[in-house]
Amino acid sequence: MKKIQYSILFTSLSIATYACPMCEKQQPKVLRGITHGAGPESNLDYVIVWTMVVIVLTTLFFALKYLIKPKENEANHIKRNLLIFE
Repeated sequence: MKKIQYSILFTSLSIATYACPMCEKQQPKVLRGITHGAGPESNLDYVIVWTMVVIVLTTLFFALKYLIKPKENEANHIKRNLLIFE
């Protein structure tokens, strides 16, 4: 039953992500068929979006890096008070 529900959910999400024909005509060639609504109004919009992408990917990289190997080996570190280590 859960497989059917997930299949319906993901199918409906994938269908909703495609742009309608009217929106597709308003988009530049790079974004055609991907997004709805009006396209970017200037090159500054692209700069803003790519800056945000770089910030998010950098944050994701460091979050995963310090989650996997935190390099906190001190005996008086706060995690030693909160977690039980042997």
